[in-house]
This record gives sequence, C-alpha cells and structure tokens, in this order.
Amino acid sequence: MAKHRTQPKAKPQENGVRTPPPSAASPSARTPRKADIGPPAPSTSTSRRSTYCEAVALYERGLEALQRHEYENAIQLLHSVLTTFPDEKELHERVRLYLNVCQRQATNRDDSPTTIAERLFAATLAINGGRYDDALKHLRLVRDEDPDNDHALYMLAVAHTQRGEFAEAVAHLERAVALNPENRSLARQDDDLDPLRDDDAFRAALEASPATRAADRRRPVKGKSGQ
Repeated sequence: MAKHRTQPKAKPQENGVRTPPPSAASPSARTPRKADIGPPAPSTSTSRRSTYCEAVALYERGLEALQRHEYENAIQLLHSVLTTFPDEKELHERVRLYLNVCQRQATNRDDSPTTIAERLFAATLAINGGRYDDALKHLRLVRDEDPDNDHALYMLAVAHTQRGEFAEAVAHLERAVALNPENRSLARQDDDLDPLRDDDAFRAALEASPATRAADRRRPVKGKSGQ
C-alpha cells in the first residue's frame, strides 16, 4: 500500500507516511496527502542554504519518532530544529504543529484529536496502519466541521476504496477534485486508488471538464447510509 503525504507529490510517499495536499487545514498554505508531514519545498533562498537539508533530516527523524509513539524523543528532535536551525523558517510552523501533537500525547496518551489538523493526522496514521474504520471516524468529523475540506474528502475516497466501497470512494473523489483540481493528478498516481482504475466513474472524474467540475462543486457528497 502506498504511504501518503500531504503536499502535492511526485509519488504519494515520504517517510512511510501519507501527508495531505496544501489546501488542508494544517501548517502550510496548502498543507494532514493524508497530515502535512513532508517538509515544504525549498524556496530560492533556502535552496542556497546548506543547513536546509540538515534541518529537514532532523525534522524527519522527529516525525519518525512521533509515528513510533516515542513522544519524548520526538519532542527533543523537533525542538532541536527550532534551536539549532533558527533561520529555517519554512520548517518552523510545521515543527510547532507536531511539537504540540507530541506534547499532548506525552501528557495524556488517551487524548482524542480535537482540531481538524489533529484529526487529519490521526486519520493519516490510521490509513497507513490499515485501520480504515478509525480513519473514517476521524475524517467524517472533519467533513462535518468543514464540508469543503478537499483533503479530508480525498482521504475518505482512499479509505472507502480500501474497504471495497467503490461508489462512496468515487463520490468523495469527485468532490475532492471539484474543490481542488490538484487532486486529479494526485489520484492518477496514488496506488491506494488502484482498485478503481477500471471504474468508468473514476476515469470520468479524472478527465472531467472545467464545466463538469463547477457542477460537481455544487453537488453534495453522500456515502453509504448517507454519511
């Protein structure tokens, strides 16, 4: 199974974790593919700084520790990005987001996600772990709070696909593409959507015209049993 990232991707995999596209309600302007885990693309200025790669490597080690639930280690590594690389501002917002996640988990392991960003992150971990029921629970809460969150809708499409619920998957994918056309190219590369490749509705969603996308944008999404 492909692991997802949150930024538009060359391939939906980075550090074994899915991350969301930039429109999600996580750290960057278009940030949870499945919780904004990938580092931002370096700007012209950062590409000239040799420290950027070192900062990213440390950031990724912190995220790996977080995924292993080694919260104290993750806190130490992520905090080191802020103190050791103060000029790498592009990373700091994301570092602080995941520091907050680590601190909440370290304080109370039973804490449930309460914000959109935390729920997207929890759904990311659930999908990567094959726990699709848990992922759907988190993603439906995000959808209820933010019906136009294309990242949550895209992830709902992935979770339903992996459960063999293809009609629901295509409906959510159509809506995600209508809200953000970048999801079209993402879906074309996403291995988790491979079971849909022979589905006519899936192919139509990826080839929809701008006029069709505008119509889709006004169409409500309904899953199985109206969820």
